[in-house]
Amino acid sequence: MKLAHNILTMAKRNKTDSLKLKNTEFYKYWKYRHLTILILPTLLYFAIFAYGPMYGLQIAFKDYKFMDGILGSEWVGFEHFNYLFQLDSFWEVFRNTIVISLYKFIFGFPAPIIFALLLNELRNVLFKRFVQTVSYFPHFVSWVILAGIFTQFFSPSIGPINILLKGMGLEPIYFLADTHWFRTVLVSTDVWKDLGWGTIIYLAALAGINPELYESARVDGANRFQRVMNITLPSMYPVITIMAVLSIGKLIMDDFDQVFNLYNPAVYSVGDVASTYIYRQGLVDLQYSFATAVGLFKNAISLAMVLIANTIARKLSGNENSLW
Repeated sequence: MKLAHNILTMAKRNKTDSLKLKNTEFYKYWKYRHLTILILPTLLYFAIFAYGPMYGLQIAFKDYKFMDGILGSEWVGFEHFNYLFQLDSFWEVFRNTIVISLYKFIFGFPAPIIFALLLNELRNVLFKRFVQTVSYFPHFVSWVILAGIFTQFFSPSIGPINILLKGMGLEPIYFLADTHWFRTVLVSTDVWKDLGWGTIIYLAALAGINPELYESARVDGANRFQRVMNITLPSMYPVITIMAVLSIGKLIMDDFDQVFNLYNPAVYSVGDVASTYIYRQGLVDLQYSFATAVGLFKNAISLAMVLIANTIARKLSGNENSLW
């Protein structure tokens, strides 16, 4: 009897240990290892190109010399940051970055939401697909190509807008060299380029809405606008909140490709942003340590914005509508 009791006890213990093992994260990853392998290329990409280069951030705290290398260069602490904060040119660049990013957020963030709502209301499937395809296409075109197109489009001599202005008896405008118009060009072209691509997430959110909700609202006499305001938008709210948090975190992260290919010295005062400033300081003037300090400061501000925005979203709407 004692032997049987011991065997039964050991069996129960083994079963308990087995259940504990199955509840571990490692077991879950091992069970679905074939699916886990699919994410390895993405993990390797971020490990090599995102986390690996972080080793070089120490350059911001050193007097980096190419011949001495990163480890052999002399530590100078926060000397580059102290110098950075004393430069008027840096604060001008910082202001330009914030202003341009705010304009892009104000006009660019709601644009895909509105466009997704409009596409959702289309009943002609073929026309809807055609509009989606046309709106997605600019996202896949490089800013190098688009910059050439926009340079011709906004040209004061052969651009269609200025030809129209001349026909109306008005003076032509050199949009890409006019400090009053350059930011408008940056914001409008950025919204146009990413409008269709940004709608993908919102269209996916719209596809998950229960059709019975619309049927019930229609039976109750709700018109199309009322259904959008009381069913569609509230159902999209979690996705909108998460995208807003991510967008706020990007307020300091400007688009280097766009600005670099469109700006010129005539509009530096309103168009020079952090990434182009880092490029000139680091790769043109070879001030590697100073450029790294600027980049580290910019990323620190971006991280702080994400944390603050996520905290506010969690306080206002709960954990289900925040990133973590």
